[in-house]
Amino acid sequence: MTTAPTILWFRNDLRLGDNTALAEAITLGAPVLPLYIHDTNAYGAWPPGEASNWWLHHALKSLQSDLSALGGTLILRTGDSKKVLQEIIAASGAEQIYWNRRYAGSLRELDARMKRHFSDAGIAVKSFNSALLNEPHTVSTKAGKPCKVYTPYFKNVQDRVVEAPVDTPLDRLSFPDSFPDSEPLDALGLIPKKDWHKEFSEYWEPTEAAAHKRLDHFLEKRVTAYDQQRDYPEDAGTSSLSPYLHFGQIGPRQIIQALNSRTDAMNEGAFIYRKEIYWREFAYNVLYHFPDTPDQPLQPAYANFPWESDSALLRAWQRGQTGYPIVDAGMRQLWQTGWMHNRVRMIVASLLVKHLLQDWKEGARWFWNTLLDADLASNTLGWQWSGGCGADAAPYFRVFNPMTQGQKFDPEGTYVKRYVPELAALPAKYVHAPWEAPDGLLQNAGIVLGETYPLPVIEHKAGRARALDAFSRFRKEPEPVS
Repeated sequence: MTTAPTILWFRNDLRLGDNTALAEAITLGAPVLPLYIHDTNAYGAWPPGEASNWWLHHALKSLQSDLSALGGTLILRTGDSKKVLQEIIAASGAEQIYWNRRYAGSLRELDARMKRHFSDAGIAVKSFNSALLNEPHTVSTKAGKPCKVYTPYFKNVQDRVVEAPVDTPLDRLSFPDSFPDSEPLDALGLIPKKDWHKEFSEYWEPTEAAAHKRLDHFLEKRVTAYDQQRDYPEDAGTSSLSPYLHFGQIGPRQIIQALNSRTDAMNEGAFIYRKEIYWREFAYNVLYHFPDTPDQPLQPAYANFPWESDSALLRAWQRGQTGYPIVDAGMRQLWQTGWMHNRVRMIVASLLVKHLLQDWKEGARWFWNTLLDADLASNTLGWQWSGGCGADAAPYFRVFNPMTQGQKFDPEGTYVKRYVPELAALPAKYVHAPWEAPDGLLQNAGIVLGETYPLPVIEHKAGRARALDAFSRFRKEPEPVS
């Protein structure tokens, strides 16, 4: 048994339970040296956005508290990962580095370099899976190629045995007698300078304990009707666990185990929710095998799609001022809470890339900066799906009608009225198309279209026709030569 400390390098696995690297480090029997490195250069073109950084700040604070209760310390450092690890090794005499694997291209490359460098220097480096049910390199088509369509992917993995969550023997966890210097959490500069995030704490508690509390509530109150209620944004029929999953405050093995043990295997709601967990897995599968997709369409022909850059239209969409109530409600929910209901994400994305012909990457960037659950794999897959250019993508000619989507999934207008209070006095009949309301009704509701609430930035039929025309012209162009 070695007595030299083991560096446990935390990344997007900010939990103590079901943490494979932590469990293995404890089993080794050496003191554990918990470390988090804030290395923004490691992320390439996609460093965490402002909302993500807010969550990260509070998640690290929570992990600090959990480790402190066990007698340990979470060492915080900023800077180059290799340099920081070298400093920690020199200060502590550590002989091992353990971590859980990451799957985005730039992070995978960094981890591979770190493993080669420190292994060559005589440091034992071991990595583990703690983020996925099935790592991407273990899944392929019958022809041995990466899966690009969800349904075959799901059929490939749905009957695989899901490993049980790792039992982390915290009662055997020991720490060094002294710790290298740590930077104060505030020195990481994670809290955005603008105060737009101040309401987040009213909706979220970024702790490992809160993740399990939210899962418990979902399984007790919501999951059996998930298949029926998940599309209604006002109903709170979803689990809203995505930020916790992204930062690793809960793991998919824990969710699947709880789902299997606490729900009827034949229940449709539980089955559909399980498929959503595998949709996340599929997103990681695509990102792993096609690491350029955050910046390039999976379908190369779409690199030449005739997007129209319009900063005014983009700004109206970002601020929830498009004149389409369900879209504006979603964009304002995002700004206010750092999260948006998934059905509404599809609606707002469709408007941006179809009606407004703005590049899907503009939407992906905005979501990346403002979503608390801004996960590169899921964000990329979702936006390329909406843009018609990615894996399992929606056909470009599928253009959501924002009025009928609102009427179907927010029939009483409750969701819209919550986030677009200008329309609160309108009857449900008109809340998704206020321009159809009689003048007297608008006047009584205190609404002056174009002043107190905007008219649509483009009329639906015109927007749909423009999108289809752009698609038609694009399809007639010759394929690019590779």
